[in-house]
Amino acid sequence: MQHRIITTAALAAGIALAVPTTAWASAPAGHHPAPTTSTVTYSASDAVIPNPSRGFDHTTETHYRADGSGYTPLDLQTLRGYRADGVTQIVRVFYMEAFVHQQRLSPTWLRLVQRDYDTARQAGVGVITRFAYVQGGDYPYAAPYGDADLPTVLSHIQQLTPTLRRNADVIPTLQEGFIGLWGEGYYTDHFASDPANPGVLTPADEDARRQVVQAELRALPSSRSIQVRTMQMKQSALGTPSGTAGALTPAQAHDGSAASRIGHHNDCFLASPDDFGTFLTDPLSLDQDYLAADSRYVPVGGETCAVNAPRSEYPSASAEMARYHYSYLNLDYNKDVLATWGQDGMTDAAKKLGYRFTMTSSTVTSGWDAAVSVSVRNDGWAAPYNPRPVQLVLTDGHRRVTVPVRADASAWQPGTTATVTASLTRVPAGTWHVALAMPAAERSTAQDPAFAIQTANVGTWDAQAGVNQLGQVVTVRH
Repeated sequence: MQHRIITTAALAAGIALAVPTTAWASAPAGHHPAPTTSTVTYSASDAVIPNPSRGFDHTTETHYRADGSGYTPLDLQTLRGYRADGVTQIVRVFYMEAFVHQQRLSPTWLRLVQRDYDTARQAGVGVITRFAYVQGGDYPYAAPYGDADLPTVLSHIQQLTPTLRRNADVIPTLQEGFIGLWGEGYYTDHFASDPANPGVLTPADEDARRQVVQAELRALPSSRSIQVRTMQMKQSALGTPSGTAGALTPAQAHDGSAASRIGHHNDCFLASPDDFGTFLTDPLSLDQDYLAADSRYVPVGGETCAVNAPRSEYPSASAEMARYHYSYLNLDYNKDVLATWGQDGMTDAAKKLGYRFTMTSSTVTSGWDAAVSVSVRNDGWAAPYNPRPVQLVLTDGHRRVTVPVRADASAWQPGTTATVTASLTRVPAGTWHVALAMPAAERSTAQDPAFAIQTANVGTWDAQAGVNQLGQVVTVRH
């Protein structure tokens, strides 16, 4: 592989940074020269950064009816247009009308789903996925609603497992779906004993829902999570209380347990005091405190639902998105709510939804004990909710060396600064330009810059290589 030579002068011209400070000392004859150090500080960018698995999303849907009609495939140029506008992910709802009373999924439909994921991968776009059987019409909704029963749902999840695992690289998270209108778990024929009163659940109803959650967690690789529609749904699935007592602790975060792999999506964000039945405890503060704590480690997103001033206006909305660690929000709905935010509010949210990593400084030590350290601040509202490796990439114009760093950027919480350090003693001798890389964890997308993380700095991003240049040169001696 060829690599272009990046000169020190070119780097300095492209990066807004302070003059490096260098310290050295003369070595006595017969000894190795003392190491030299160079520290660079970086300027933060004010731009909206189109990073994966965060930010505003567009929501799409497609259908597959009994006669095979209704499927609208994802369009590559449309997705590329989203990417060019800074939107890196979509929510995709796959309606499965043809299979409500049929346990066997059609190979034709499965191929259509696979092609959608292939298209998204080609466009560099993630697909937050939901499967459902029926949409709601005009309110009020009346039974029968038209969703599938438990054996059918479990059979479908099992058949979808190969597709979900094969495409986990472009599925940031899976919304629970399947149950009820829109797959939101409420208006249902089979998961509430009295469909006319779907808010009242028996132990048998809760067990049936728990089986769906467990099946979805099994269907996904351990690196991926699901999202449920209300906090109560997660609490019921795990048998935990609301309030901070039931929320994830730092020790549980990313431990692979069911609790660490269930997040939240609120599709009526800001609409009323309880977000139209999203917060269900008495007092509501129990669920609110629960979500504030739980959301530090799991995916949170959704959409606004109705104008509800002053809560739905930006000062209040942004405070809640920060408190609940929102990673994404639907750009298409509710536009009346989003219009009240104004351009300044929309731009601010586009910057802060999810993570926003800003390099603050780096220090390079050259010599026989060469090393590099980089400090990164998270200015967003959330941490990445999927594993995210951290690497140093060294190039000299002809060679490229990747040095893994013992860090996972998913641990970098908002409002904190992380400093990562790596020894270069095993790197071949030479003089190297240094970059920070945070590629996708999956091999299929690890080399694609569209799935790598760009820091919010001026002049550091190498879009072709998908790395953040430090503007530093390190000399390694052996």
